[in-house]
Amino acid sequence: MSPTVALAVGLGIVLGLGLWTLAALVPRVGASRLADRVAPYVLDVSPAARELRARRAGEPASVFAELVAPVLARVGDGLAAVLGGDAVVARRLRQSGSPASVAAFRSRQLLWAAGGAAVGIVGALMLARSASVSPVVVVILAIVAAACGLLLPEQLLAARARSRMRRIAAELPTVLEFLSLALAAGETVRDALRRVSRVGSGELARELAQVIAEVEVGVALSDALTRCAAALELPALTRAVEQLTTALDRGSPLVEVLRAQAQDSRDVAKRQLLEAAGRKEVAMLVPLVFLILPVTVAFALFPATLVLQLGF
Repeated sequence: MSPTVALAVGLGIVLGLGLWTLAALVPRVGASRLADRVAPYVLDVSPAARELRARRAGEPASVFAELVAPVLARVGDGLAAVLGGDAVVARRLRQSGSPASVAAFRSRQLLWAAGGAAVGIVGALMLARSASVSPVVVVILAIVAAACGLLLPEQLLAARARSRMRRIAAELPTVLEFLSLALAAGETVRDALRRVSRVGSGELARELAQVIAEVEVGVALSDALTRCAAALELPALTRAVEQLTTALDRGSPLVEVLRAQAQDSRDVAKRQLLEAAGRKEVAMLVPLVFLILPVTVAFALFPATLVLQLGF
C-alpha cells in the first residue's frame, strides 16, 4: 500500500466517524415511544425498563466505550489487586464526598497512567533531539511517568478525603450545639436534623441532609445515623452518634448529651491543635531564625553602619 492510499484510508475513516457522530447528534423527528417515556418511572420494578434505559446510543464514543469496557474492567481489577484493593478507594471516595464509583476512579487512574506514559515518551523524544539518548532511558522515563500518573489520582483523593474530614470535625461542635438548641426549643430529633441540614452550608450539613433523605423513605433514624458515621469513620462523629442513638433508645435527655458531646469535640480539637504545634515546633522556628531574626539584625545594624560611613 502506497503512502497516498494509506493517507486516504485514514482520512476516510476520520470522515466516516465524523459523519457518524453528526448523524447520531441529529434529534429524532416525532414523539418518543411510550415505552421510552414510561421506563424511567418503573426502573425499580421492571427489568425490561432497566435494560431499555441501559442501552447506549449509536454514536462512536458509546460503541468504543462498549468495546473497551471489558478490557478496562480487567485492567482495573488487576490494578486494584496491585494497589491494595477497592475497599480503601471506596472509603476515600465516600469521605471525600465524590459521587464517582470505584470502577470510574480506576478508569481515571488508567487514563492518567496512559497520559503520563505519553508525556514521558514525548519528553524523552524531545531530549533525544538535543542529545543522544538510549532507548533504555526512553523506556525508563515512560515507566516513571506512567507510575506517577497512576499514583497521583489516589494521592489527590486521599488529600481531598483528609481535608473534608477536617472540615467535618471542625463543624461538628457547632452542629451539635445547634441541635441541642433546637431540641431545647421543643422540636423532635428528626425536625432538628432537618433544620440543621436546611440552614447549614457545610459538609456535615450535607451529610445530615442525606440522613434525612434516607429517613424520609422509611429508614430508621438510628440506622441512618449509624450508617453515616460508619461510612465517614470520624471518631468524634462516631462517638456523638453512639451517644445520640443510645439516648434515643433509652429515652435519656438529648440536650445535655449533645452539649456534652459538643464540649468533648472542642476539647479534642484543642488537644489535636496542641499536639500539632508540638510536632511542628522545630518547623515553626525556621521562619523565625532565617527570616525574622536576620531582618531584625539588619534593622539594628544598618543605622550604626550608616553613621560610621558618614563619619569617616
